[in-house]
Amino acid sequence: MNISDFSIKRPVFTIVTMLFVIILGGVSLLKIPITLIPELHPPIGVVVTSYPGASPTEVNEKITKPLETTLATLPGIKKLQSTSQEGSNLIVLEFNWSTNIENVQLDILQRIDMTPLPNDAEKPSFLKFDPSQFPIIQLSLRAENDDVDVRLLAEDLEKELRRTAGVASVNVSGKLVEEVQLTLDESKLVERGLTQADIIQIIQSNNVSLPGEPVLTNDGKMLTTRILSTLGTPEDIADLIVSVNPLDGKALTVGDVAVVERAEQKSMTTTKANNHPAVLMSVLQESDANTAEVSKAFQDALNELLTKKQYQGIVADVLTDQGNYVDLAISNIGSSLLLGGLFAMFVLFVFLRSVKSPIIIGIAIPYSVIVTFVLMYFANFSLNIMTLGALALGIGMLVDNAIVVIENIERHLGIGKNPIIAAKEGTKEVALAITASTLTTIAVFIPVMFIEGLIGQIFTEFALTISFSLIASLVVALTVVPMLASRLLKIKAVNIYEKRNESFLYKNYKASIVWVLRHRMLILISTIVCFGIALFGLMRIGTEFLPSTDEGFTSINVNLEKGVAVSETEKVVAKIEDRLKQEKDVDVYVSLVGGTQQSQARGQTSANQAELYVKLVPLADRKRSIFEFVEELEQDIHAELGEQAEITFNVSTSTGSSPNTLTFRLTDSDEQRLHSAVNKVQQELLKVNAVTNVSTDLDNTVKEIQVEVDRERAKDYGFVPAQIAQMVNQMTKGQLTTQIIAEDGAVLPVYTGFGHLFNDSIESLKSMQLRSPAGLFVKLEDIATVAVQEGPVSIRRSDQAAAVAFFVEYETKESLGGISAKVDQALQKSNLPSETQVIFSGDRELYDSAINDMLLAVALAVVLVYIVMAAQFESFKHPFVIMFTVPLMIIGVAIAMFMTNTLIGVTSVIGILVLVGIVVNNGIVLVDYINQQKSKGMGTYDAILLATQDRLRPILMTALTTILGLLPLALGFGEGTEMNQPMGIAVIGGLVTSTLLTLYIVPTVYSLMDKETRKMR
Repeated sequence: MNISDFSIKRPVFTIVTMLFVIILGGVSLLKIPITLIPELHPPIGVVVTSYPGASPTEVNEKITKPLETTLATLPGIKKLQSTSQEGSNLIVLEFNWSTNIENVQLDILQRIDMTPLPNDAEKPSFLKFDPSQFPIIQLSLRAENDDVDVRLLAEDLEKELRRTAGVASVNVSGKLVEEVQLTLDESKLVERGLTQADIIQIIQSNNVSLPGEPVLTNDGKMLTTRILSTLGTPEDIADLIVSVNPLDGKALTVGDVAVVERAEQKSMTTTKANNHPAVLMSVLQESDANTAEVSKAFQDALNELLTKKQYQGIVADVLTDQGNYVDLAISNIGSSLLLGGLFAMFVLFVFLRSVKSPIIIGIAIPYSVIVTFVLMYFANFSLNIMTLGALALGIGMLVDNAIVVIENIERHLGIGKNPIIAAKEGTKEVALAITASTLTTIAVFIPVMFIEGLIGQIFTEFALTISFSLIASLVVALTVVPMLASRLLKIKAVNIYEKRNESFLYKNYKASIVWVLRHRMLILISTIVCFGIALFGLMRIGTEFLPSTDEGFTSINVNLEKGVAVSETEKVVAKIEDRLKQEKDVDVYVSLVGGTQQSQARGQTSANQAELYVKLVPLADRKRSIFEFVEELEQDIHAELGEQAEITFNVSTSTGSSPNTLTFRLTDSDEQRLHSAVNKVQQELLKVNAVTNVSTDLDNTVKEIQVEVDRERAKDYGFVPAQIAQMVNQMTKGQLTTQIIAEDGAVLPVYTGFGHLFNDSIESLKSMQLRSPAGLFVKLEDIATVAVQEGPVSIRRSDQAAAVAFFVEYETKESLGGISAKVDQALQKSNLPSETQVIFSGDRELYDSAINDMLLAVALAVVLVYIVMAAQFESFKHPFVIMFTVPLMIIGVAIAMFMTNTLIGVTSVIGILVLVGIVVNNGIVLVDYINQQKSKGMGTYDAILLATQDRLRPILMTALTTILGLLPLALGFGEGTEMNQPMGIAVIGGLVTSTLLTLYIVPTVYSLMDKETRKMR
């Protein structure tokens, strides 16, 4: 007894099993995490080393090169890139995607420990790349009332919001930081023979808390002792006695030579949102948390807090919210899935012209999806745009098996058979065909699971989800559908089968088949010509890596000449803000002057740098894409600012790619030759029409004030250069002296310095007075030369050679393939020396590595499909006939891609891969039916005519349900649908032409392959 017969015979058992699976599916769906894309673990690590006081050259020679030599031989290492700058270095390690970073971490740490480094260099630290360490929400908090200091309230909000479920941390940049500032009066110190170091020593010796040995008390207890002398207020510090005049007994206090006050920490950075003072808040989630749930919980908590009285007047502007985008993307793809199912039902009503059969199929769709959810849960998958896209792609395919079964059962009922007999025989007749169809479709995804790299990680879940859904649909078609059909469907009063064959469509189709079989060579030659034209057209279509997702967010980096004052940076940012005010599509913009978020996180500031974050209104409320917006804005800003500043726009997508940006590196062992090559390439690239901007990471020399010690004159006063360097450092920067616990419980650092006394001009620096060991005060200019000089640059290396990275921005209308060809031509014209290497990175590198894997996967899929069919049919000849349906899809793919102006990328190639498995299904149904009729004694010619007539309706129905099921996906409405849209377009195009041509080409090729009809005229 087979599975179908068992289901028909045991309906209660089948229904109970269904209910059990539905319950299991419901629980699985609730427990499946929701993310934007499958969880990625890029094999990237970073080694950071601090070498205080060392120049970039020293860092490069003493730290970077020894570490590179040690780390370059790590197993699985792909790239080694380093940056050496003043006082520190950064080495980025990129491994092959097959490498698990956890497995090599111990090896990396061991090699770092074995590397000989200078004694005064700090121990290198190793950090793994962790996607969970990127913020899921970024927002600005601004006060529309200038009387409210948002920085004071931001800290309280931060503490409250950290308690939100799933939130790992909340970071606020630009918040108020207080300290105790002790500003010394140089003239008063010199007058009394004191220095900065003396005052520091007095404060430190009066602020102590040290434990002593335990002491036995009278009541027999051993209690620890603690010696305390703590300072709690600026007044306490000001009242400290520095010295006592022996003549009059008058005490000299710290307050007599310095101003001591609790004040805001000095900072050159300012943050504004829509021109109001603001702070930036970044939210990180726990590694295993559900992005959508954490985002919603955080937003609810924030909105509730902002309604409270103490936070009135504070406005929160969300810049990026992964959770919200995930919700939108999942909702849009979910809608596509639902609409696809409804369209499939509509097709069934039109073709079957009854209510019961479509209802049976209508039960099969959600049930197959529920079974898929169960399999996804146990496979540890998440609900993301790839797995839901797989379901949306498969929604039309889910009903294919059920349609073939129900249509065949209907045909048996039409010739007067009992419902139970019709269900058994109808299912048995097509069981082999639908099993072969399902296995061939699943077979095309086997190569995807072996693709390495980013594409392998992203599309493995996609491939397995479709496979799960198809397995589920096959099981449903062989069990649930025949069981329901045997109970719900009745014997037809009229022989519908004969009536249908007399219809206009069937009579004309039969006549056209007869004509085609008489003109076989003409049909085949015409098809080959069409295939050749389509293949040529497909080669002319532009290429991309992955479709760009419009998340409505961009960041703008502003870089002025190094050494400019922060006021000049503010002027440039103000001009950009004025331009943004004019844009109706802009929802909120935030400016950060005096550095970037990354530099602020490291406690660094830079007067010549600024960063702006721009969030647009939702996609439905604007006519331009984020890419068109950036292109227009970039042209306007470059025209207005000219050479004032280097402006860079960054649009990152959820997949991590950078749209409209081509990146590559030039590497050479000779730095002078490399710099010459960089200039040549830059000039050639600027001549390329589609290029809008070319920038490199090559730093020019930086102007700095250099204090060169005259050792002879310094020796005369008893100084050594190290003493002078330390004094100048402490007197210009100030020195952290101690920490005090204020009355309000705040822990405040105490800084002792001279304010801006020596920072206002070079002359004031020259007149700085240093106390010699003999007690004499000497001006700095008497023992050193103070002058403006060219300082060293940061040194960048790639794979142990000097390197310069290029960033080529190009027009939105240009494709990745198109710009790549133009850049390659520009590089050829540059006539680079053979020693200078060009290494592409970013989307170009990913596309070049992925496309070869993808084309290999398509070729393997074709072979696997043939192997599966050969095993099913126990024949090498019949699968060969069916394989003729595969080239037919190229015609439709080319037409669809050209008409919709869609680029060929990884997702469209995945669509072609899916097509390889789908298009053969119609051929399988036809050939299997012809073979069945021949086994009953029918002649080949008659069997072909009968098979084409009997299988016409199921072929058209399965094709239309798949096409209409994919229509919402191909139309791509709303956020998050861009990733799967090219896939939908490719499959619809290929399926339309393949289905129509299969109805003629398969019978034609079959007749040529069969001895009986080979020489037929």
